[in-house]
Amino acid sequence: MPEGPELHLAGRYINEACGEVVFSGGVERSAVSKNPEVAFSSEAYRISATSRGKELRLTLTPLGPGEPQHLVFRFGMSGSFRLCPVAQLPRHAHLRFLTRESPQRALCFVDARRFGSWRLGDAWQPGRGPCVLSEYQAFRENVLKNLEDKAFDKPICEALLNQKFFNGIGNYLRAEILYRSKTPPFEKARTVLEALKDQEQARRKKNPSLTPSKKLKLMRENPDLLELCHTVPMEVVSADKKLLDPENSDNYAAFKNWLQCYLVPGMSSLRDRNGRTIWFQGEAGPMAPKGQASRKKRSRLKADPQAPTPKVTSRASKRHPKAAAKPPELAVEEEEEEEEADGPRKGRGRGRRKATTAPAVSEPEVPVKARRSRRTTGRRGRGAAPAL
Repeated sequence: MPEGPELHLAGRYINEACGEVVFSGGVERSAVSKNPEVAFSSEAYRISATSRGKELRLTLTPLGPGEPQHLVFRFGMSGSFRLCPVAQLPRHAHLRFLTRESPQRALCFVDARRFGSWRLGDAWQPGRGPCVLSEYQAFRENVLKNLEDKAFDKPICEALLNQKFFNGIGNYLRAEILYRSKTPPFEKARTVLEALKDQEQARRKKNPSLTPSKKLKLMRENPDLLELCHTVPMEVVSADKKLLDPENSDNYAAFKNWLQCYLVPGMSSLRDRNGRTIWFQGEAGPMAPKGQASRKKRSRLKADPQAPTPKVTSRASKRHPKAAAKPPELAVEEEEEEEEADGPRKGRGRGRRKATTAPAVSEPEVPVKARRSRRTTGRRGRGAAPAL
């Protein structure tokens, strides 16, 4: 599920791949998309991108007369951008910007699950706080000066998904941040963050003349939870290209090796009040949900990375071949999560469903005819014997 680092990397990809490319004509939208039409057309224009938290803004700038057109995207669970030949458009390419070259290419917004969205204009979504990646100092100040907000009455694991204060943090990042800071996920958010505020004030009194470089050094040597909200996403952004390259077949293996807590064998997990799974180690904390047993990810799921993954074919894999290609534990987790989770998911039965690991070997499906014959035999056995 795309979080702040993925949006940042998508913006970098667009700027690198499209920086010298000239686009032309109108913007095409797929027939099934419910997002707005983009009434923009130009003989020649360029495309640039900027990300902020969990949003990405595209700017279409005409090379001649005309006003720029801005669009702001949210990626949902499966959104991404891809520049490819028009003759090889990917499935679920719901918005397409066509180049002026020959053979023609298209920059596509691809979204298989259609939870992603776009809106016209350059304004970021109201209510989102500063970006944890690109606006760290403003992000930190926004949190520490608003600790009286009711958002911090909740467990820290739930507060970390509130985009008003933690713009760019999602499910896998919160698990990694809490694990590295050794913070129980269900400790009260205000308790955790007030301690950071006190530490920061004590640090300033002790070292009033700290230079920015010395502050950065201290942050790297002994990061607190808010600093980890910046440095952990930055690890993803700064990682080897194959970590999040959708064209690289080893991308999941690299990402899995980077994870220290999320989906890692031996870690415990619980559902928060929004129905989302939090992975952690050690004590859950005083605000852990009642009547819910902590589930531990069994180490047998951690397979040899060199070993081939057995191929499983099912009706779901035929409908979503890309999702089926992912390891079972990730597929289960993705099925649990809806886009954003800024608040409770209402009316979603599956959000309350307990996650289970798929069995290694499934029972063979009984053919339809065989099932019918068994039911018929059962009915005959209960009633009179059939006439001969």
